[in-house]
Amino acid sequence: MRLVFVGAPGVGKGTQAKRLEQEFGWNVVSTGDLLRTAIAQQTSLGQQAQAYIQRGELVPDLLVNDLVAERISQMESFILDGYPRNVAQAETLEALIDGTLDAVVLFDLDEELLVERLSGRRVCPSCGAVFHVKANPSQRGEQCDRCGARLITRNDDQPETIRNRMRVFREQTEPLVAFYEAKGLLRRVCANGTPEEVFLRLLSAIGQNGTEK
Repeated sequence: MRLVFVGAPGVGKGTQAKRLEQEFGWNVVSTGDLLRTAIAQQTSLGQQAQAYIQRGELVPDLLVNDLVAERISQMESFILDGYPRNVAQAETLEALIDGTLDAVVLFDLDEELLVERLSGRRVCPSCGAVFHVKANPSQRGEQCDRCGARLITRNDDQPETIRNRMRVFREQTEPLVAFYEAKGLLRRVCANGTPEEVFLRLLSAIGQNGTEK
């Protein structure tokens, strides 16, 4: 199975992709994870990408295409989380895999719910644990349950940055909907509700109910 996940920042694409990976053994390729690794390692790509991400802007196509191409070149199945993000990247992907996609899943969620979901996120800078002030608070308040370090709010989880990311998403990524809809590949999934509820909708949208490894 080859899937593309499309949706605004914070809509839950990564959570659902990991669930499918656990259930079916499909490889998850997250451009966010790839870029964060490059930034942490301070590679040339990471240094260039960091400035864009901190401003809530999308990293330019040329910095992303090669990174994704290298990652999926030997994969029979994959779930692309965060790529392609515009029509130009979608056309690059088509050429790379000879157009063999099974479905493109669009996760829908109201913008105000997205802002609340992201702005409430707290991250441990020491061990990487992630909490949410409402949905999954740390039992130690502003300290990490796991290691005791003081939790932080990432720059890209600030409300002003989130709204800018939403604007960029609408301007650059939403045209993908029409692109893939015209090809008959688009599947829409409501992302409101518990992760389990969303997962059941996702399985229905992609026509899966069994387990394969």
